[in-house]
Amino acid sequence: MKPINDMADLPVQHPEAPATAAEARGRYFNSGNAFNIKLPPVPPRIFTEEARRALAAEATGIIDCDQSAALGSEVAATTPFMLARYAVAKAGDTLELTLKTSASIWYVIKGAGELYCGEETVVVGAGDVLLLPGSVAAGLTATSDCVLWGVGNDPLMAFEGLTADLDAPAAAFVHYPAKEIARQLDLVYASDANTSTSGHALIFSAETTEHCRNISPMLTLSLNTLRPHAVQPPHRHNSAAITLAVAGDPAYTTVDGEKCHWSQWATLVTPPTAAHGHHNEGETRAEFLIVQDGGLYYRGRTMGLVNL
Repeated sequence: MKPINDMADLPVQHPEAPATAAEARGRYFNSGNAFNIKLPPVPPRIFTEEARRALAAEATGIIDCDQSAALGSEVAATTPFMLARYAVAKAGDTLELTLKTSASIWYVIKGAGELYCGEETVVVGAGDVLLLPGSVAAGLTATSDCVLWGVGNDPLMAFEGLTADLDAPAAAFVHYPAKEIARQLDLVYASDANTSTSGHALIFSAETTEHCRNISPMLTLSLNTLRPHAVQPPHRHNSAAITLAVAGDPAYTTVDGEKCHWSQWATLVTPPTAAHGHHNEGETRAEFLIVQDGGLYYRGRTMGLVNL
C-alpha cells in the first residue's frame, strides 16, 4: 500500500486502545481533511404543485414543501434549517399544529376557524398571521374550509437533536389579524422609502423578541410589497429565504440571473448568498411573505446583506 504523505488524505482516525466506551466514541481529523466538507447546494425552486394540491384538497392534512433529497437531509426540509408546508383543515375538522420546532409561523390563505394554543383561543381568518411556540399544544378547528401556509425550524431542531422545552418556550403565542396587518402596512406606505431601504415592507416582531426585531429568536418574517411596475434591486444575504407569493400578476423573482415566475400561493426558495431581486410587472401592488433563518445570522454577526 502506498504510504500516505499528505495529511489531507488520511481517513478518519479512531482511538488506538480505548479504555472506556466514552473514549471509543472519539474520532479524529486534521487541518488537512476536516474543513473540506462538501454538501449539495440549496437549489432555487418554486413549489406550485403543493399549493395547487392544498387548495384542491378534499381531506384535512399537511403537504410539505420537501426537497430533502436535493439537500442530502435526513429529515423533510425546504432549506437546511427550515421546512415550509401547506396545511388543510376541512370544515368541522380539527388539525393539530403542534410541531417539533422552537417556533412556527403561519399564514391563513383561506377559510376561518378557532385556533387554540395552550390555554388561549383565537378566531382566525384569511390574511391572519400566527406565531406558534413549538413547545405548546396547538390546533385549528375549521368553521369553513381552511388552507394555511407555515414555516418552522424543524430541520434545525432535528440536526441538533433538540426537543422543545415546555417550561421555557423560545417564543410566545402571537396573533397578527389581517385588519391590523393592513393598518400597519398603511402606516409604512404613509412614509417615504429612502435609498437605504428595500422598498415598503412590514416586519413582524413580538413582545419577547422586540429587542432583536425578529419574530422568533431564529426566524424573521416580513411582508414585502412592490408598487405596480416597480423593481426591488438585486441583493444577497447569507440567510436562506422562503417566500409565499400572496399577490402580484404578473410578477417574478430573479435568482442568480434566472427568472422565477410567480403564481399566487406558490412557495419560492432563494438559496443563501444567491443574488436575487423582485419585479412587479402588473397594474396592482405585489405582496409576498418572506421567512428567513435570519435570526441565526444576525446573532452571529454574519448576515452579510449586500445591495448589488
